[in-house]
Amino acid sequence: MRKKKIADSVIFVALSAGAVFMIAPLLWMLSTSVKQKSDVFALPPVWIPNEFDFSKYAEIWTAGPLLSGIQNSLIISLSVTIVGSFTSSLAAFAFAKLRLKNKNALFLLLLSAMMIPYPSLMIPQFSMFAGAGWIDTLLPLIIPPIFGNIVMVFFLRQYLINVPNAVIEAAKIDGTSFFGIFTKIIFPLIKPAIAAQFILWFMAVWNDYLAPIIYLNSPDKLTIQLVIANFNATYAIQTDYPLIMAASIIALLPMLIVFLIFQKQIIESIAISGVKG
Repeated sequence: MRKKKIADSVIFVALSAGAVFMIAPLLWMLSTSVKQKSDVFALPPVWIPNEFDFSKYAEIWTAGPLLSGIQNSLIISLSVTIVGSFTSSLAAFAFAKLRLKNKNALFLLLLSAMMIPYPSLMIPQFSMFAGAGWIDTLLPLIIPPIFGNIVMVFFLRQYLINVPNAVIEAAKIDGTSFFGIFTKIIFPLIKPAIAAQFILWFMAVWNDYLAPIIYLNSPDKLTIQLVIANFNATYAIQTDYPLIMAASIIALLPMLIVFLIFQKQIIESIAISGVKG
């Protein structure tokens, strides 16, 4: 028991130290956003300013197209993750439970697409979307991903393998269609797993910088990450880091909100296996 307590204490200390290192940059960003310019480079560092200055949170809305950037990122992130999660879960159900010819070979072919580096696809995709007249629109960032995410399909397929086939066979005997089996039986079972993947995918799309900078040019079409990058290029020269950090805090809020909404489902996705009774 004594050795166990010592081991638990060591693990607790190690995890606490790791948590401090993880949360410190976020706290510094929040602290910098309410500082005066002179306090940013002060030595020793000023973690808690003597006077909180919230004026940058009002200034960021006129310093650049921040609001339109948030709107564009929300349109892209929500449409991609909501529709894409549905199509990915359908594909995972088909690969895991339906009797399809050569489905394992097709699944391996799908996984092999993950090995193709994105830079090798940028020029062909740009040429294709330019021919369709989609450049400087949100369509190249929305249309391809809504047909599914390979990582999500793989994760949900592995999750569905643990679901007994007897449940599906019983539903088929009762006359339920495959889509009815998915909506009434499969989808409720995999909601925790979908929620976990939804957050990871939302974060990836929200933080994406490479694809938007390739396809978007107009200021009113820029995503939040491009707007923040423009803030950094413009105001870092003026050492106006409080304004940059204030904009970064605003850009971080949607991800925190999504995580808070789905945190229960994330825990369930780890704890649940098989079918709930």
